[in-house]
Amino acid sequence: MSPSAIDILPTTMEKATKANIGVYTNPNHDLWVAEAEPSLESVQNGDGLKPGEVTVGIKSTGICGSDVHFWHAGCIGPMIVEDTHILGHESAGVIIATHPSVEHLKVGDRVAIEPNVICNECEPCLTGRYNGCEKVLFLSTPPVPGLLRRYVNHPAVWCHKIGDMSFEDGACLEPLSVSLACMQRSGVRLGDPVLICGAGPIGLITLLCCQAAGACPLVITDIDEGRLAFAKKLVPSVVTHKVERMSAEEGGKAIVAAFGGIEPAVALECTGVESSVSSAIWAVKFGGKVFVVGVGKNEMTIPFMRLSVREIDLQFQYRYCNTWPRAIRLVQAGIIDLKKLVTHRFQLEDAVKAFETAADPKTGAIKVQIKSED
Repeated sequence: MSPSAIDILPTTMEKATKANIGVYTNPNHDLWVAEAEPSLESVQNGDGLKPGEVTVGIKSTGICGSDVHFWHAGCIGPMIVEDTHILGHESAGVIIATHPSVEHLKVGDRVAIEPNVICNECEPCLTGRYNGCEKVLFLSTPPVPGLLRRYVNHPAVWCHKIGDMSFEDGACLEPLSVSLACMQRSGVRLGDPVLICGAGPIGLITLLCCQAAGACPLVITDIDEGRLAFAKKLVPSVVTHKVERMSAEEGGKAIVAAFGGIEPAVALECTGVESSVSSAIWAVKFGGKVFVVGVGKNEMTIPFMRLSVREIDLQFQYRYCNTWPRAIRLVQAGIIDLKKLVTHRFQLEDAVKAFETAADPKTGAIKVQIKSED
């Protein structure tokens, strides 16, 4: 075989047998399952792999709130669904093909997919903060197709080995990465009283991280009593606080009362809701921090002078970087247990039902995962 042929043909050792399908939405807010790229023929032949790429057979994918938002609202800030679009960015699977240039992964390796491709040229990339890459291709953010497919070609450098970790846990490494970025940048320390706003998947995983970090006491808020009950089962030591309709200032006072009169040192705001951000600002101590993880509307009204006269830091997060190895270690060591978070499971062919379940608060769903099992 000539050297040029070796450069072109990948090594394929595990045969794909089912057609590739994906989960789509569009500007009309339709949701459906249909054929997707790469095609089964391309996967079987291995002719679509570029240098540095592998083909992953996706086994588990979590539905993120952003997936539901792209479906229902058609946008998140400036990120707009303008055409047919594949959703999903929380995935784990198995390597079924590799390009010859890939040396650290082999067919059969179980991996979690970090769903970004960066330019490696801009200042954020070159300084190690690649979540700020100016040319990033983030899978599932329009127009970049997402991971809710049976097969995906992806750069090997962003496929992280997970050993014998379950595919469910592997898919949960993505939301765990959001929480780990929050923990690193917010500076939560042993013994800090910490407020967590929002008992959705990110808030609950952040709660697990705060518990592991030794923060105490912990208070978590939500408007949904079912989610607060879930949080209490997940971390029995947490104090749950149901948010009622009142002013942000009164809401802040109610939160401090839930702490037993202690003002939190750090508030980790996981909802992006204006009233929640404002209540957190009113709750934290002088010199404290409100760290906003959640995404919200383009413009907000917040208690500026409360921030000013109390020297409260207001800080924000955009995705994550350099978190996957840390996340894998924490799960493999049993320090963070993600298993209870997956409440509903569906096959890829039933993805529409999965999204309907994730979007309906009455189902009690926390994390819905979509499976593609051969």
